[in-house]
Amino acid sequence: MTRSRFRLDTDVLARVAGAASIVILLAVVEILLRTGMLNVYVMPLPSAVLGSFGRLFMEEHLLRRFLLTFAEALAAGLLVAVVGVAVGAALYRWKLLRAAIETWVAAFAAAPLVLAYPLFMVIFGRSALTIIMLGFLAGIAPVILKTVEGLAGVRPTLLNVGRAFKLNGRALFWKVQFPAAVPTIFVGIRLSLIFSLINVVGLEFLINFGGLGQLINELAEQYDLPGTFAAICFVVIVSVVFFVAVERLERWLRPT
Repeated sequence: MTRSRFRLDTDVLARVAGAASIVILLAVVEILLRTGMLNVYVMPLPSAVLGSFGRLFMEEHLLRRFLLTFAEALAAGLLVAVVGVAVGAALYRWKLLRAAIETWVAAFAAAPLVLAYPLFMVIFGRSALTIIMLGFLAGIAPVILKTVEGLAGVRPTLLNVGRAFKLNGRALFWKVQFPAAVPTIFVGIRLSLIFSLINVVGLEFLINFGGLGQLINELAEQYDLPGTFAAICFVVIVSVVFFVAVERLERWLRPT
């Protein structure tokens, strides 16, 4: 009971300290801008950025744009999770295939795929499908690699216990190996969702189509610095929400 209370108090203190750090940083930047030590034509006042959120919701339809970006990122994330885990499981099962392409998958994770957007536009057109497919490809490598790592890292003791209960190969995989690999797999899924979201917003910006990325593009072209920074901050908040949501989903799937 005491240990749980201590952990709760520590978590609360950490969150308060984090929030206080952000507030202090914004206050310092505000002071530096108002005293002329920083150029207001390069960086807007934090107070002006905060004040722009209401205008973005009312005039720029921020909620509708967010829902569009969220739908694109969610579609890409679901494809990443399903295909990535399946491919990773296949690589784990067939060692020769794993040895042949695992290095290429790792190299694929480092490739700047967003630069290939003209090819995707030729194939899928200037549409949400182009954004979803590029987000899918940008995020699939970490899930594949972490799935292989998670399945390969299952303790032999767990496998021996499963065999002692006379589980066949399929039952051993679903009842022992996959549950044991879930924490590692979710590490890859969390990374992939962030990569997918970054590429979704980036491609919306590049092709001026869609939700939040298009909004940032339009505000930047209008030289609306407070609005631009507010939209960028909103994207950061969305990324944090994505990360926390996947973390909560992992805890729900893996209760203690």
